[in-house]
Amino acid sequence: MPLDVTVERLIPLPPAAVAAYAMDWRHDSEWTRAIRTATLTREADTGGFGVGAEVTRSAHFLGRPTRYVLRVAGYHPPTVLDMVPVAGPLAMRVTYTFEPTRAGTFARIRVRGCPAGLQCLAWPLLALPVRAALAEDLRALEARLTG
Repeated sequence: MPLDVTVERLIPLPPAAVAAYAMDWRHDSEWTRAIRTATLTREADTGGFGVGAEVTRSAHFLGRPTRYVLRVAGYHPPTVLDMVPVAGPLAMRVTYTFEPTRAGTFARIRVRGCPAGLQCLAWPLLALPVRAALAEDLRALEARLTG
C-alpha cells in the first residue's frame, strides 16, 4: 500500500504571499526540513518555472542522503503546485495547495507514492513520521513568512 499523507495549516497571510514564497523552488531548502538543495534543471516549455519544469532536490531522508527529480505537472499560482517524480529513489508525488480563508491561507501539502519494489509495503509505517515532518515544514513556512 502506498503512502498518502496530507497536512494542513492556517497561515495568517493572503494566498498570493504564501504561494509566491512556497512555490518558488529557490526557497525549498529554507522551509522544507529534509531538502538541502534545489536546482531548476529543466525549464518549462514556455521558459522559467511552470508546467514541464524539473527541479532536482538533494535531501536527507530517513537518515540518508538522497537525490531526486520532480517535474511540475500542475502550476496554478496562487492555488496549486503539483509535482510528479521522474528520477530518484523517492517515487512520491507532492502537491501544494493554498486556499483563501477570512483568516488568511489554508496551506496544505499532500505526499503520495512509494519507492520502487517491495519497499512500498513498509511505507504505511512511515505515515506518522512523514506527517510530523510535513507539519514541521508548514510551521517553518509560517515562521519564515510572519517572523
